[in-house]
Amino acid sequence: MSGAVLATIGLITVVIVNRSPSSGDRADSAATSDAKGQDAAGTPPTSTTTATTAPPTTTSAPSPSKTPTKAAGDARTQLATSVKALSASSKGRLSVAVTDLSDSRTGVSYADGSATYDTASIVKVDILATLLLRHQKAGTKMTSTEKSQATVMIQQSDNNAATSLWNAIGRRAGLDSANRTFGMSHTQGGSADLWGLTQTTTADQLTLLRVVFGGDDSPLSSASREYIKGLMHSVTTGQQWGVSAADEDETGFALKNGWLQRTATGLWDINSIGEVDYKGHTLLVCVLSSGNRSEKSGIDKVEDAAEAAVKALYS
Repeated sequence: MSGAVLATIGLITVVIVNRSPSSGDRADSAATSDAKGQDAAGTPPTSTTTATTAPPTTTSAPSPSKTPTKAAGDARTQLATSVKALSASSKGRLSVAVTDLSDSRTGVSYADGSATYDTASIVKVDILATLLLRHQKAGTKMTSTEKSQATVMIQQSDNNAATSLWNAIGRRAGLDSANRTFGMSHTQGGSADLWGLTQTTTADQLTLLRVVFGGDDSPLSSASREYIKGLMHSVTTGQQWGVSAADEDETGFALKNGWLQRTATGLWDINSIGEVDYKGHTLLVCVLSSGNRSEKSGIDKVEDAAEAAVKALYS
């Protein structure tokens, strides 16, 4: 890694393009808990806050007035203060980024100085996006089996379904190829069947969210985007924690979470990506964390970080 790159890691930046170099794969004995089952206990984690969601409805409602963007320097300072306080009170690494769906130049992020994070099951969105891109290029459609697997992979975080689709896309090589098309230059697929150990950054996850939730400039067709969004809007109730905490009324969010207990240390990776509504703005949010002492403490930290990010940008 060059000295210039090292000098930039850890800066708190307005999210226009926020990149950090990719680290090598991390070894583990399995793709593991949420990355290959559900969680270490074998059951999906439940939210520490009450949250419900549903697919977007076609009924239009009065739009709230939009809160203006805070000055970039003030937003950076506020987010840095909030995240440093969270990090000081709990063990582990934490990075967070938020951007406005309507304007990729508007956003704020905090990076803890680390290179990349294990994705755990947030990679399932990337796997599905890759599958759909492959079908688009081939001029084919998803099979009924693939549709069933995609549904439980996103809505229930089913790991067997994820492994089947991981194999269908060509594993790491297939994911990395699609990610080059998506513009995710610092995400690298896990080796063999360890898809949960794919390495990523908050900036790359925001890029993926814009591929899914963005407009016609996305490499994915409108039908493909709507398909993924529909599944992310209907995640099972017990997995509706994470960035949903930043949604103003906790009803309009779409998300995918990841939770993974590392076998070597017993510590937890807790991640969350998705779309939320806040003060009249539609925001894309990513929170990545590792080294959490427990699943619950990690979820609490991720939710607090998501809330801090949207408040730093618009409040």
